[in-house]
Amino acid sequence: MSASRIRTVLEMIKIEHSVFALPFALVGALLAARSAGAWPSWSQLAWIIVAMVGARSAAMTMNRIADIEYDRRNPRTKNRALATGELSLGFAWGFTIAAAAVLVLAAWRLNRLALELSPVALAVLFLYSYTKRFTSWSHFVLGFCLGMSPAAAWIAIRGSLDARMLILCAAVTLWVGGFDVLYACQDVEFDKTAGLYSIPKKFGIAGALMIARVMHLGVVALLAWLAWSFHLAWPAWAGIVVVAALLAYEHSLVKPDDLSKMNAAFFAVNGYISLLFLLFWGAATLVAHP
Repeated sequence: MSASRIRTVLEMIKIEHSVFALPFALVGALLAARSAGAWPSWSQLAWIIVAMVGARSAAMTMNRIADIEYDRRNPRTKNRALATGELSLGFAWGFTIAAAAVLVLAAWRLNRLALELSPVALAVLFLYSYTKRFTSWSHFVLGFCLGMSPAAAWIAIRGSLDARMLILCAAVTLWVGGFDVLYACQDVEFDKTAGLYSIPKKFGIAGALMIARVMHLGVVALLAWLAWSFHLAWPAWAGIVVVAALLAYEHSLVKPDDLSKMNAAFFAVNGYISLLFLLFWGAATLVAHP
């Protein structure tokens, strides 16, 4: 495969957006290791990363396959590789199957429960691609696709699931779902003509921005609950303050009559949120119980 083709594939799956979910998975792994009283092995961390990349690559490619006709009609997406024919559908299907196989392989290398749940994870990831055809709440399904990652990482380390991880799953679901609501504001007019569903289409842009704010307030509340439930030290609480400040800044960039700064809000701010969350909460796992 040529370098230009590799670049095209990486652009199709938005490989740089892996920064959104991977830090939360790593926090899940660190919390699991802290609970067990032992650090995860390098092998475990490596296979968790491989599983995350495989799952996300399969999901993103499936989304492009499912939406190919919409992408061709939408001025914002008409230049995507599948829409233009730069990559073929056959290639995309092959890539999806290969990426899904990578996830299953990584799950097998981690433990039996991870392997048994890998088809369930793939089913949820693939389902999202079709939800916008029948529900305005597809943003929550997308959020849950990433929200599964910390619970999956806990299972990868411990071979079981602690109910407290559902709090972090809910927080990530609301975080991702909230910024997807913001991003969907760009496609309101297209969604109307294409017969697709979204929160911005249902409630208008102003209403959607308010819903996203409420979702992100929920993120802060859930993170506080999680830090309390694990008895985490001050770095976790400092991290919550940083996340809250960045979410507030993100919402200040987007207004009902001005979506021109959407890319800054979506890509830059959310990337900082996930990385700083990993930094602060990773540090919290190193500090003794307060």
